[in-house]
Amino acid sequence: MSLRARVAAADDAAAIAAIYNEGIADRIATFETEPRLPAQIGAWFDGRHPIVVVEDAQRRIVAFASTSTYRGRTCYDGIAEYSVYVARDWRGRGAGRVAMTALIDAATKAGLWKLVSRIFPENVASRALMAHMGFREVGIYQRHGKLDGEWRDCVIVERLLGTAADADVPT
Repeated sequence: MSLRARVAAADDAAAIAAIYNEGIADRIATFETEPRLPAQIGAWFDGRHPIVVVEDAQRRIVAFASTSTYRGRTCYDGIAEYSVYVARDWRGRGAGRVAMTALIDAATKAGLWKLVSRIFPENVASRALMAHMGFREVGIYQRHGKLDGEWRDCVIVERLLGTAADADVPT
């Protein structure tokens, strides 16, 4: 199995939307309920927030990882929220790990000092991947939102990058 990560381009929006829409339909990784159009995904390409895709040996996109603004205040400019999604038929085959490795590298090069996200507690595969990638679980948002009319909790995860990860500061 040959997987290769690369920086995503706006031309990848349709493939990213297809994978994201599988995640929306599966109800395992997002509060979103409406499928996304490629044009909506195209808006993610702002030049500031890294997005990567993973291709198989035939150069088909099988996974992606993206970053977005954490908060609008200037003091948070070095923090990004991230997401990672893998096509259904590629889950459990290492594509998520390849995507996250590339995203961490791209985010570090972009000057980000922290990545954060929220994971549904029952998404055991995602939580295991994040633990493997060096993310720590820092808490649980209880009843963080409703999905299909049901309250859902979220596990909060974070990973320090670059000099923030290297800093010798008390926690």
